[in-house]
Amino acid sequence: MRISIFLYCFLVLAVYPKSFGQTKKFKIHTLAFYNFENLFDTINDPETFDEDWTPKGSQNWTFAKYQKKLANLSRVLAEIGNSENSESPTFIGGCEIENRGVLEDLIAQPILVDKKYGIIHFDSPDKRGIDVALLYRKEFFQPMTYSNIPLYVFQKESISKNNKEELTDDVEVVSSKNKRVYTRDQLLVSGFLEGEEIHLIVNHWPSRSGGEQRSSPFREAAGALNRKIIDSLQRINPNAKVITMGDLNDGPYNKSVKIALGAKAKKADVPPMGIYNPFEDMAKKGMGTIAHRDAWDIFDQIMITKSLLQSDYSSYQFWKAGIYNKSFLVQTSGQFKGYPLRHGATEIGFSDHFPVYIYLIKEKK
Repeated sequence: MRISIFLYCFLVLAVYPKSFGQTKKFKIHTLAFYNFENLFDTINDPETFDEDWTPKGSQNWTFAKYQKKLANLSRVLAEIGNSENSESPTFIGGCEIENRGVLEDLIAQPILVDKKYGIIHFDSPDKRGIDVALLYRKEFFQPMTYSNIPLYVFQKESISKNNKEELTDDVEVVSSKNKRVYTRDQLLVSGFLEGEEIHLIVNHWPSRSGGEQRSSPFREAAGALNRKIIDSLQRINPNAKVITMGDLNDGPYNKSVKIALGAKAKKADVPPMGIYNPFEDMAKKGMGTIAHRDAWDIFDQIMITKSLLQSDYSSYQFWKAGIYNKSFLVQTSGQFKGYPLRHGATEIGFSDHFPVYIYLIKEKK
């Protein structure tokens, strides 16, 4: 029997703290999300603005650097969540991905190749050529349907001059014809996790380019689209198990998450067909996935519908969540000491974000 699926530990203390006095055995799956930060190949695509990430570009992006980047990312992906589950994640949502080819190179890395990851990816309208995608372990998950759902947002002519510009290389392009802001689609994947239907949404919401307040309506629209997708699934099945994940470019307390999406910080406050956000409590404790001007925030989040919060573990349910911020992912010196160890023209690190994860567990009969 594969150790990959089974969790043999005293989960009863966490799952059933009062009701049971005996240990139980559980199956476990890790679901992770990671912003890969500029996962570009070295080939210039004439259809996108990827010139900086070529050998002749500003980042002097060579094949050797690209290979180092892939090796670094594969190490992280192989280890996320291994404090409770020795196996690599069953699902990995990702963003800042140039194309399917870089994902094929990533899952072919020696540390990942035997995991047999499948890829679900669509090219998005983002003019930098960065997309979202889902990697999944083929032995555990069978995708049935998947689609890319566009987000239509438009820049208004009247813009306040009082907003502080935020430094970011994630800048959406605005159409000169109709002022549409070209940003990432939302990826919806539906399928069966060991025979149980599950739905996953992978996101990379519009950036804070131009300032948080000025760009907030774009992310609020992204949150509303996310809610619409979830509502459509719940109209078909009120008990649909839906997981939405991504780099939202907003924290758990921002309008896009709290109002447009309607996520709740406490399980007890989640209404029927509502959404629970385990990362809001972490944000209140000062934890973070990204740092800016010495302030931490949690832009990377994984949220779940109430159907995954049930006390009956005869089917897969949410157990707990975490931020994967091991020491090797952290800058150890200089101005950005303590920040995520990102990569650039002079150093090939990992990402300017820490990955996040949740565990799904099911009682073993």
